[in-house]
Amino acid sequence: MADIMLYTLSTCGHCKRTKALLKECDVEYKSTDVDLLEGEEREETIAEVKKCNPRLSFPTLVIGDTVIVGFKENEIREALGK
Repeated sequence: MADIMLYTLSTCGHCKRTKALLKECDVEYKSTDVDLLEGEEREETIAEVKKCNPRLSFPTLVIGDTVIVGFKENEIREALGK
C-alpha cells in the first residue's frame, strides 16, 4: 500500500469524515491538523500542502501519487482499492 498522508483542520467536518472513512477502510495513514501547528512547523507543512494543492483547502489527502481534495468517498475508496 502506498504511503497515505492526510492534511486537515481540527474543526473541519469534512476532515473528520475523511478520517472516519480511512479508519473504516482499515488503512494506516499519517494525519496532521495544520491549524494546531505553530511557527516553523506550520510554515513547512503549509508549503508541503501547497505543492500538491495550491488552493490550500482541506482535507487534502495524498495516497502515493494521487491527491484528493475534499471529502470524495468514491474517489478515496477507488484510490485505496476498497
